[in-house]
Amino acid sequence: MNTNTSERESSTAFQAFVDFTRSIYGNDFIPLHRPVFEGNEKQYLIDCIDSNFVSSVGAKVTEFEQQVAAFTGAKYAVATVNGTAALHVALQLVGVQRDDEVITQALTFIATCNALSYAGAHPVFVDVDRDTLGLGPAALRQFLGQHAEMRDGCAYNKTTGRRLAACVPMHTFGLPCRIEEIVSLCNDYSIAVVEDAAESLGSYVGTRHTGTFGKMATLSFNGNKVITTGGGGMIITDDADLAARAKYITTTAKVPHPYEFVHDEIGYNYRLPNLNAALGCAQMERLPEFLAVKADVAGRYAGFFESLGIPLMRAPEGTTANYWLGAIVLESLQERDAFLAFTNTQGVMTRPIWRLMTRLTMFQHCQHDGLANSLWLEDRVVNIPSSVPNGALPAFNPQAL
Repeated sequence: MNTNTSERESSTAFQAFVDFTRSIYGNDFIPLHRPVFEGNEKQYLIDCIDSNFVSSVGAKVTEFEQQVAAFTGAKYAVATVNGTAALHVALQLVGVQRDDEVITQALTFIATCNALSYAGAHPVFVDVDRDTLGLGPAALRQFLGQHAEMRDGCAYNKTTGRRLAACVPMHTFGLPCRIEEIVSLCNDYSIAVVEDAAESLGSYVGTRHTGTFGKMATLSFNGNKVITTGGGGMIITDDADLAARAKYITTTAKVPHPYEFVHDEIGYNYRLPNLNAALGCAQMERLPEFLAVKADVAGRYAGFFESLGIPLMRAPEGTTANYWLGAIVLESLQERDAFLAFTNTQGVMTRPIWRLMTRLTMFQHCQHDGLANSLWLEDRVVNIPSSVPNGALPAFNPQAL
């Protein structure tokens, strides 16, 4: 819709969206993204209970890790209680120390910045690309060229004097960012890349899965993700030593012994319980089906929004998105707010993109590069319902658009 669209025309378009969404999801309240338990979830939970192994030691944890590693192409996977815990540990393992700096994006969920804060680090915010919603290589190159200097093989921020220890780009809503360029830039400055792939299970750059480009990556299996373990996360990496360390310190750093309790460093009680992993194993069996259905839903949305002149975020050329959450870009903050109010009143859940981290009290003092694209997107991006629908989708008729 253009900027001079009348209120009457907007309401008509908003109602058309509600009607179209109900043609996919039905007439009840439509959440943004719901879990789907229509496979072996109940049976695997019963098997887990019958085994008496319900906490962090159990066969399903190992099985789930193996399934995720095989699917993503990573050599190793370590299951954790949630994605935030996974990111905290990954940052620690790539060498982030207290008062280091971590480059990331301000257009992100709070968990990204919470995790690096747990490590005692300071976020530095670099702008995103409008077409990926992820950290922009051009903005990163400009920031590093202006602010970074090398000392003894490490990058330091000339403005703050702190070490630039890591970079955390995010594959936002499952849309792959330009991760290859980001990793190449960071390698030039000896900055470790930890991919925040929390939302991108099933997304690819070429034939390579997101999360396999950096030194480590993290996934999330929260209740609203493509697959869920209720709550859960995963660290993936190709580095055997880092994987072993991840498993060790997420299991309270306990030295293996049949009965003695010896812990030789500060560790975390971050391992995923077997019950949650049982859910994950059943969900992984259906992941290819989920991804195919979500791609179909995204295609339907694309045709519908094209008819209204509203851009729907699509995977950049050469990439494949899992379309975890559909995202549209409206004309203005005013149109965004009107759309949110109308749709939610009609029982169709929509939400704005996250408030920028620099607008939160905890991070408003942090260094950033102006964030022009991030600010523009914050005013315009809205998420729309993107679940796998109940049962089979009705036949798609483009002529009905």
